[in-house]
Amino acid sequence: MISKKIESAINDQINAEFWSAYLYLSMSTYCAHKSLPGAANWFHIQFKEEQDHAEKFMSFILSRGGQVLLQPVAKVETSWESLLSAFKDTLAHEKVVTAKINHIYDLAVEEKDYATQSLLNWFIDEQVEEEETAQQMIDTLGMIGDGYGLYQFDKELAARVYTPIVTA
Repeated sequence: MISKKIESAINDQINAEFWSAYLYLSMSTYCAHKSLPGAANWFHIQFKEEQDHAEKFMSFILSRGGQVLLQPVAKVETSWESLLSAFKDTLAHEKVVTAKINHIYDLAVEEKDYATQSLLNWFIDEQVEEEETAQQMIDTLGMIGDGYGLYQFDKELAARVYTPIVTA
């Protein structure tokens, strides 16, 4: 059984994951509008991954006898000054997600909920990767600026392929 406290925190995280998905979908459409199809692809894959994260949390709650309570998804930004600005927002957002996951982990430790801790270990590792990747994008964009470098970088981002996360 999952405690109501942990169930509630994970339900909030599910909402945060769907909000993240919505944010990345917005970033994807922004990039498509700005003729950056590679960046649009990169953010669209982020959108799908965030949906996978939400589903992983939902499956976990259900497997522990809890109830998933879906909540409305809040409005997201729809435009950015530049691709660099979008990636800076990505990094800031991922740091917020990391803090939320760490909070749930703290609750799980408090309650000696080892199953939740085990689940969250995967998400903690995922967040390290997410923050590192966003920072690398910011660093690269800072080096290349606009013009041909941005064109080449966008072509590289187009090569990213979606790999579904197994949730069950």
